[in-house]
Amino acid sequence: MVDGRLVSVTEIDAKIDALVPAWLTLPDIAEQFGVEVTRVRQLVKEGQLIAVRRGENRALHVPAAFIDGDKVVKGLSGTLTLLRDDGFTDEEMLEWLFTPDPSLPGTPAQALSENRGTEVKRRAQALAV
Repeated sequence: MVDGRLVSVTEIDAKIDALVPAWLTLPDIAEQFGVEVTRVRQLVKEGQLIAVRRGENRALHVPAAFIDGDKVVKGLSGTLTLLRDDGFTDEEMLEWLFTPDPSLPGTPAQALSENRGTEVKRRAQALAV
């Protein structure tokens, strides 16, 4: 909830949009993965990816940092599960993943893409304490 109103994943705010350096549409990801768009939608539904509506046509977009060639970045799914279990909304997860953390260094999303998932998960688990 933000300002007394429910915020859905489809309502990305300017702050989150500015934090995430690059986005991919679901068809772009499907092409990279060599699968149908419905499979990418299933990954979003299963919580392995976060998708938000943005742009003029309000198409679903996923942060490009979540994609590593033809697969989801290693450690992302587990990190998203930890954050959800901590009560984070999709928007809060995006903010946490793309906000610089001097102890990493960089952002948690960068650390995941650099195969430093253990460090990221440790920080995500600490949020629950």
